[in-house]
Amino acid sequence: MDIELVKCECCGLKEECTLEYICQVKGKFNGKWLCGLCSEAVRDEKKKHSGFGMDEAVNAHISFCQKCRSNNPAIRVADGMRQMLRRRSGGMASSSAASSKKFSRSTSYPPNFDDSTFSSY
Repeated sequence: MDIELVKCECCGLKEECTLEYICQVKGKFNGKWLCGLCSEAVRDEKKKHSGFGMDEAVNAHISFCQKCRSNNPAIRVADGMRQMLRRRSGGMASSSAASSKKFSRSTSYPPNFDDSTFSSY
């Protein structure tokens, strides 16, 4: 079973998925891979606007995500929290050296994000 890292074309979330699953999702969304949350939002967008095809619904959601990512600090906080939980979830059973190799910081947040904007307590 081949596993690949794939990035949501709407929100930028990165996930490890099987090739079969990636192909299924891309088949539903005209060749674009979307995470579970974005795929639900696209389906809702399509239902809300009866004249929308899949491409229009995906493009509308991509536009929405781009606006939110650039202006919403809550997205940055949620992303940081997700990363922290990932680091903690598997690291307790293994040594700290193995944990540091197993988990590394991803760059799923927007490129204009600057770590220095958060102060450490």
